Amino acid sequence: MRQIVLDTETTGLEVSQGHRIIEIGCVELVNRRLTGNHYHQYVKPEREIDQGAIEVHGITNESLEDKPLFAQIAADFIEFIDGAELIIHNAPFDLAFLDAELQRLPTQYGAIKDYCGVIDTLTMARAKHPGQRNNLDALCQRYYVDNSQRDLHGALLDAEILADVYLAMTGGQTTFQLSDATANSGDGGPGSQQIRRLGADRPPLPVIRATAQERAAHEAQLEAIAASSGGRVMWRELAESGKH
Repeated sequence: MRQIVLDTETTGLEVSQGHRIIEIGCVELVNRRLTGNHYHQYVKPEREIDQGAIEVHGITNESLEDKPLFAQIAADFIEFIDGAELIIHNAPFDLAFLDAELQRLPTQYGAIKDYCGVIDTLTMARAKHPGQRNNLDALCQRYYVDNSQRDLHGALLDAEILADVYLAMTGGQTTFQLSDATANSGDGGPGSQQIRRLGADRPPLPVIRATAQERAAHEAQLEAIAASSGGRVMWRELAESGKH
């Protein structure tokens, strides 16, 4: 299963006001594993960036002067995402901007959903955590995802962070490990990989049993509790009933 975690930065908030995409960031997951393959592109928007938007992402008009137009990168972008399942936080926002860019082109590309399925992690988070804050920063805190480098929004960084959040929200990352026999044989066939969950190769935790002195101290504590509670000690009652 190939999934692409996607984020964009724009000149402003309203696509209906002619605002444009200025950055696209994508990271690839295959079978819930980050592959290291990514797509990242700055885009010259052919219009001014709102000052409020610059304060959010830090991208200036001057920094985009030498960047390609969307028309020049559209084919490569579509090729990268084609057939994948897109994972986007607040998907309607990004899809509206991407579809608007595609509609401006002379070539008929259609809409993003003609090429990809879409998962909206904001909708997913609201269903899992109703009544709570579910922006990306809040989800990072909730799922212990490090976003300490996120002083400003950036499409590729946000896509990388969202990938970690999505994997945490949906059960963790599956990774792959080659067996010793496979590593030695050089066989790269489909059967050469063994799927394991993170932490599955950890040794079992040691069992540390109480010493005679510790057991005696425990019994003395139970006697003290019994004396102060009229003779009722729950741990002893459970033990005597066979439930503990």
